[in-house]
Amino acid sequence: MYKLLFLQFLRSRAVIASLVLTLVLGAISIGIGHQFLSQKKAAINQVESYQRSHIERNVALHKDDLGLLMYYLKFAFVNNPDNLSGLSIGQSDVNPNIQRITIKNLEGQRYDTDLVNPMNLQSGNLDLSFVLIYIFPLLIIVFTFNLLSEETETGTWRLVSVQTPSKLKYLLLKLSVRVILIYMVLGILLAGAKIVLSIPFDVNFMMVVLLSVCYVAFWFALCFFVINFKRNSSFNALLLLASWLVLLILLPAGINAYVTNRYPVPEALSTMISQRDGYHTKWDTDKRETLQKFYEHYPQFEAFGYPTEGFNWTWYYAMQQMGDDDSAQDTKALQQKMREREAASKKLSAFLPNMHLQLALNELAGTSLDEQLNFLDATSDFHEELRLFFYPKIFTELSGDTIDWAKFTSKYSDSDRNDKQYIRITVPLVTITFIMFLCCFAIGRRLH
Repeated sequence: MYKLLFLQFLRSRAVIASLVLTLVLGAISIGIGHQFLSQKKAAINQVESYQRSHIERNVALHKDDLGLLMYYLKFAFVNNPDNLSGLSIGQSDVNPNIQRITIKNLEGQRYDTDLVNPMNLQSGNLDLSFVLIYIFPLLIIVFTFNLLSEETETGTWRLVSVQTPSKLKYLLLKLSVRVILIYMVLGILLAGAKIVLSIPFDVNFMMVVLLSVCYVAFWFALCFFVINFKRNSSFNALLLLASWLVLLILLPAGINAYVTNRYPVPEALSTMISQRDGYHTKWDTDKRETLQKFYEHYPQFEAFGYPTEGFNWTWYYAMQQMGDDDSAQDTKALQQKMREREAASKKLSAFLPNMHLQLALNELAGTSLDEQLNFLDATSDFHEELRLFFYPKIFTELSGDTIDWAKFTSKYSDSDRNDKQYIRITVPLVTITFIMFLCCFAIGRRLH
């Protein structure tokens, strides 16, 4: 009987076409993820070679004036993408993973982004997370909406009721055919992604598999719950499609609007203004006053004195520092607001399987907003490290030949992506899926 159910279901060309289309979309999404990773890694390789030639060229031109040399020199700080980011690109196509910064004022540099075609950014990337979150539920709805109603509408349900000892068991057998096929497609895509994207078989990938399985199970449970109301096929299709729209479009848009209004970020503009004013107004400010504020920030450099006559690099870099100092409060407030937005989104998404899955995949892949904020913090630390190394050498007017430039290669962010809160990531989706199965069990007993 089970073999007959498989053959009956696969007899429809629409079923075969739907499965093939999903596989094709999944393959395209994996290809896009591979292209995304290739572009990122190619850029990292290029910046490493460019860094060497950039330093060599500028040292040859300005080695006698270290202050002028450091005006031009840029140092690469890299956030190496995880291969899992090919599955869930998140915002990493907008936020750069390479920062090339000078020791001048930081705030005007760390929000620089890559040159990308705005039309590509507008359309977004079709990654595998999109196929999983949006396409798989539609496929499940198409396969299951008439699971029971088809039997009643064709007049075969009464015959089944007489011949089978358990109507629920028969319905579950029909459902299991769909479940097996959907999970086969999911398994093929995840296995293909692991191979094509060279994803290591680690805890993060296992979590991706677990969350994907739970998400698909949730939609099967939801569909089974709806069809057990014993309504006609049109009602089931409309109700399930409405559920898809509400869960995947309406509620996430509402949560986004709430979070945006609950945590406005006027600091984004004030940070830029205060940083620029903090730097540009210092041209007309008394030099001694600028140096005094600089030495309040770096008391270890006060021994270099207060040169106020003519142009000098001590005053110039002190002026640059003031741009960051004057915008420090706004910068801190901006970072805090962005983290509050991310935290609020994670809390509210606990009740939405699709939104929770998207944020969880981004977190596992290292493409979340938290990851980007951590990278910006690490960039600030790297910038400060450069300043503390070069300031004394600039102020003492050392020659560029006295510095070992070979050690200034591209530096990589050491943020630990393995430090994940796996329980927090797993529990909400597993819980809501379990609750949905309990509801199915309760309503399914009516079929006995």
